[in-house]
Amino acid sequence: MKLLILNGIVCDPANKFEKKANILIENGKIVNISLKPESKKRKSNIKVIDANGKFVVPGLIDMHTHLREPGREDEETIKTGTRAAAVGGFTTICSMPNTQPVIDSVSGVKFILSTASNEGIVNVFPIGAITKGSNGLELAEIGKMKGAGIIAISDDGKSVMNSIIMRRALEYSKMFGLPVISHCEDMNLSANGEINEGYISTVLGLKGIPRQAEEIMVERDIALAELTGGRIHIAHMSTERSVEIVRNSKKRGIKVTAETAPHYFSLTDEEIKNTDYNTNTKMNPPLRTKADINAICKGLADGTIDCIASDHAPHLAEEKEQEFRVAPFGIIGLETMVPLIITKLVNEKVISFREAISKITCGPAKVLGLNKGTLSVGSDADITIIDLKQTKTIEKFESKCKNSPFIGQKLTGFATTTIVSGIVVMNGGQIVSD
Repeated sequence: MKLLILNGIVCDPANKFEKKANILIENGKIVNISLKPESKKRKSNIKVIDANGKFVVPGLIDMHTHLREPGREDEETIKTGTRAAAVGGFTTICSMPNTQPVIDSVSGVKFILSTASNEGIVNVFPIGAITKGSNGLELAEIGKMKGAGIIAISDDGKSVMNSIIMRRALEYSKMFGLPVISHCEDMNLSANGEINEGYISTVLGLKGIPRQAEEIMVERDIALAELTGGRIHIAHMSTERSVEIVRNSKKRGIKVTAETAPHYFSLTDEEIKNTDYNTNTKMNPPLRTKADINAICKGLADGTIDCIASDHAPHLAEEKEQEFRVAPFGIIGLETMVPLIITKLVNEKVISFREAISKITCGPAKVLGLNKGTLSVGSDADITIIDLKQTKTIEKFESKCKNSPFIGQKLTGFATTTIVSGIVVMNGGQIVSD
């Protein structure tokens, strides 16, 4: 069966293409993009999707998700996480290795790939641990994991505190062409912290996490990348100074890329006060200040920040419904990322729609070396259709967990159709194919 997407505005940042066009899909590949009106005579074996008034973009990529399987299937599974991704418009997601047990071996990588193949409805690429058990003491089996299918290494959730271990990771990963995704946090400086250190933490009586806990490690890891010639990717960047460090390092030719998450350009630490200690505002790194939001937006606009990622981190209601100091860090984000980008960045004219789409398509594809993120003829038919005018109040989730600070907010711009390898897996906000 062939699939024909008609009348949509095709936006492909990788090819600098943005025109009304039709896309023909056959055998899971894009076989033709036509600017000509579709003939009224159409073969009966072609399924048609009318995308009139909507944008047709490369399948979205989220390079930073926590699927919790194996070990915490009560919070999320690969099956439920990929369904949430499909509803959010994502055709490709990357799974972080801080599961139970940690994905630090070939068997762990094979488990992720096998489970995703059998139960997932979008592409899942595993990220392997930097160190065994993510304990920061001994390098994991990086070369063997690369052979098994990882596309990057990270100890996300923890920082590699030992500088010599981080140096060796950058040297070793360089041999295999893998980026090192760094969770930048001086854990001695941030120990027992709950929110951003500053006026709000003082007013609320909560222990602060100084911004320097992030910035010191951003500086260190970029310095190690310069020393080794390895590739460093800064995860969930949140502060003004971090953006400045990355910007200056790129100008010097250091191999550094960076991502941020929607909550770091949407919310400040004032939200914690305004929502009366809502633990869904507790995340790591923490929500910062308006000055930091402005810097993040500027970094997205000038290309300092290459990608936007959800840092999707599910937690059960009973885990979050505790006093603030003991509740876990993290929020879900797969299903709110697109409308937050449209509402907070595109509609506010921080960046254009094409620039925004690049941050969740060709941007992460380039960082990770994935043959994804484009609508070129011959490429995989991973496609997302987005309605920029659709407005909804955030209420329901496909994810197992509901730990989002955006519940009740009215946002604009949602994915309406998600196509993976030519198969429609989500349409109209509903899963239509397993």
